[in-house]
Amino acid sequence: MQDPSSALTLIINAVVQRQSLNQIGDAWRLFNGFYEGLPGLVFDRYGSALVIFNHTQNDNVDEIITEGMRWVLDTIDDLESALLKHRGAPEVWKKNGVLISGRELPRSVSEYGVHYALDLQLNQDAGFYLDTRNLRRWLHGQLGGKRVLNTFAYTGSLGVAAGAGGAARVVQTDLSEKFLEIARKSWEINQLDPERCEILPDDFFRVARRLRNENRLFDCVILDPPFFSATDAGRVDLTRGMTPLINKVRPLVAHEGWLVVINNALYLPGADFMAELAALCESEYLSLAELIPVPPDVTGYPETVVDRPPADPAPFNHPTKIAILRVTRKDKKK
Repeated sequence: MQDPSSALTLIINAVVQRQSLNQIGDAWRLFNGFYEGLPGLVFDRYGSALVIFNHTQNDNVDEIITEGMRWVLDTIDDLESALLKHRGAPEVWKKNGVLISGRELPRSVSEYGVHYALDLQLNQDAGFYLDTRNLRRWLHGQLGGKRVLNTFAYTGSLGVAAGAGGAARVVQTDLSEKFLEIARKSWEINQLDPERCEILPDDFFRVARRLRNENRLFDCVILDPPFFSATDAGRVDLTRGMTPLINKVRPLVAHEGWLVVINNALYLPGADFMAELAALCESEYLSLAELIPVPPDVTGYPETVVDRPPADPAPFNHPTKIAILRVTRKDKKK
């Protein structure tokens, strides 16, 4: 880890590159140390809070964190607090975050005019993923009047974006009811019709089977699984590919509908993921429509990047690999 003065210079240079981001709202990455010179340190803005993620086991970063926090809080006028999440700490409360400056944390953020509920200390992450911002914008713009299924929804930001864009119905499903409660709050603070939202707290495999048995169809299905999970109903392991998961939800996509597929496996090369998608698209019933890039505040800028991901994500620009597939049904069912 670098000395505090040179480390602070890296943070300052990164923040300067992001000066125009307030046009999109109040949630973005201020500094990504993994790519911008301080591996393990990430500074994010969530509303009025600076959220610092320490992924290191190095006590020598404490001074860097303190100096970086002070500079950011002094420089960005409307930041009022700072939360430190020590991801390697043995204590859950340290992983979930300790307030190290200020008295309270924001309860929501905004992005392109849509509001998202927050509980910054609910989990080890912030509960709102900055790397899928461009996807939220796509969903908001494309799904007016459509039926949407958001699987592995977590706190539901992707489904809320679709709902705020006028989706006719959004089904949010996740194994955790406490995370789906954040999705429910986001729906409410945007003053969206509660009749257009359905919350299903259950296992992905059980929900997919149930919806197939009910002959439910959706104009867009979002598949955003965790890297790994296992329940008595099924197993998710992105190191073994996403084809089994895709095949679970393909029958739920209406004719000429979309299937949004997200793979965030850090060590999976983008070329390998593309090869998996290409094999699926050899069929006349599935085609690749679009790749959604991760925004530059998350990837780092050409002027600030000094390190690269451990596996080359190309043709994607980040290990969070987002693809939009178009589904054609043999039975033409809408």
